[in-house]
Amino acid sequence: MARMTGAQALVGQLVSEGVDTIFALPGVQIMPAFDALHEQRNAVRLIHTRHEQATTYMADGYAKVTGQPGVALVTPGPGAFNAAAGLGTAYASSSPVLLVTGQIPSTSLGKRRGELHEVEEQLEVFNSITKWNHRVTRMEEIPEAVHEAFRHLKTGRPRPVELEIPLDTLAAEGGARIIAAEDHARPAGAPGEIERAARLLAKAERPAIIAGGGIVSAGAAAELVELAELLQAPVITTQQSKGTIPDQHPLFLGVNYIMSPIEELMAHSDAVLAVGTRLMIRNFAAERLPRLVQIDIDPSEIGKNFPAEVGIEADAKGALAGLIRALRGAGPARESRAGEVAARRQAFRAKVREFAPRQLDMMAMLRAELDEDAVVVGGITNLGYWSTIAYPVNAPRRFLTSSYFGTLGYAFPTALGAKVAVPDRQVVALCGDGGFMYGTEELSTAGRHGIDVIAIVFNNHAYGASRWDQTHRFGERFIGTDLHNPDFMKLAEAYGVTGLRCDPAGLGQTLRTALAAKAPVLLEVEVPVMMPPFQIV
Repeated sequence: MARMTGAQALVGQLVSEGVDTIFALPGVQIMPAFDALHEQRNAVRLIHTRHEQATTYMADGYAKVTGQPGVALVTPGPGAFNAAAGLGTAYASSSPVLLVTGQIPSTSLGKRRGELHEVEEQLEVFNSITKWNHRVTRMEEIPEAVHEAFRHLKTGRPRPVELEIPLDTLAAEGGARIIAAEDHARPAGAPGEIERAARLLAKAERPAIIAGGGIVSAGAAAELVELAELLQAPVITTQQSKGTIPDQHPLFLGVNYIMSPIEELMAHSDAVLAVGTRLMIRNFAAERLPRLVQIDIDPSEIGKNFPAEVGIEADAKGALAGLIRALRGAGPARESRAGEVAARRQAFRAKVREFAPRQLDMMAMLRAELDEDAVVVGGITNLGYWSTIAYPVNAPRRFLTSSYFGTLGYAFPTALGAKVAVPDRQVVALCGDGGFMYGTEELSTAGRHGIDVIAIVFNNHAYGASRWDQTHRFGERFIGTDLHNPDFMKLAEAYGVTGLRCDPAGLGQTLRTALAAKAPVLLEVEVPVMMPPFQIV
């Protein structure tokens, strides 16, 4: 055993696990960890933020584009609670994020002395938004605790974990052994269940596939496309799995979102394969669902929303590979359904254009200007909502969302974390003026660390969805939805970043200018209050 401090053990084990970036905000209870990070500054990049919420959002963005755990470090109490929104977002979207929080001295735990940042039973606060959490109180246990955290991050369903370490434990000196990182096997599914599923799908005349975020986590996009082609099955993805089958693929039908062709597809299918998805279909009765095969690495999801005739607990990549082997050569090649899918998709696209012509035009401008591998973060704003349906993506990990958590204000800091992970790729955040104001201080972070994200702020001077709701459901009784915004160009100037402004028609040209800047950019687009997809009138 080598002699070291608890903080050195923490950072040393993180490095051993492959961590190269930590998003953090300093404070007294975690200063020993910052000192240890200074020692390891050639191995680990520290990105310090201006608000703790950005630490976990950035860690989430990092994790979403790389598939590797993102790591955040904050103080206990208010620091940890500020970081909880980002951790909840990671939980909702099955993202592997490690939050390390400080803690008051272990000698004061449970004594209610009023220590700085003291919260009684802080661990309990995180129980509902973590897969696993733990408190370390002996410095020699730190490497083992970090290693266990990474085991949870890398096995089963990826979800966030939280580890808290008291100040005196970080500062203590003693003997500790750094543990080597491990690879973990992923279950491929019981062979008997794979065979049952293959038989059911082989007999189906009109099978369909619903692909969820488990496809992304497992790196199973190629298997998804191969199986869809083998079955000639139309594919609908979830928000999280957008891009796992290319938008341009003849079997891609659309995204299961607020507006979706999924109900019509279910009505014309005789079997459904759901992979890596909780299978949330709004306003759809279970008795209307065709025969269901459900694959998920989280057994609690199988049959939860709809009864599954065959349920397979497995990693998507291994299970889909097993299905492909079982189905290959099982019968004659199926007749192409590309024409059917194209007709359904065209009809749905026409419906979307009827409701959101301006939004579709702006999505087309974005797609025309951005590189094929650009990362777009669809925020909680009108254009963010419609981008889920209308922005074309041809590979996974290029479109990021907050899943069902719908976190206002997450888009910009999440995009910052994504850009840190993939600095050579374009990264754009689709923000509303309401949500962007949650984190304008992170323009400072972008400038300080040279994070060249483009924040497109669609400014309608309102909490737009709520304003639309008041207009159409509450008789224009407006209260609490109008916004008094700063001059965003002056704000950009104050933070030393590039500011650009345009109207919707000029978005394409102005985005081209922003991309050429090779710098952090705040791009303001003046827009009216527009109809969201969940409030169609």
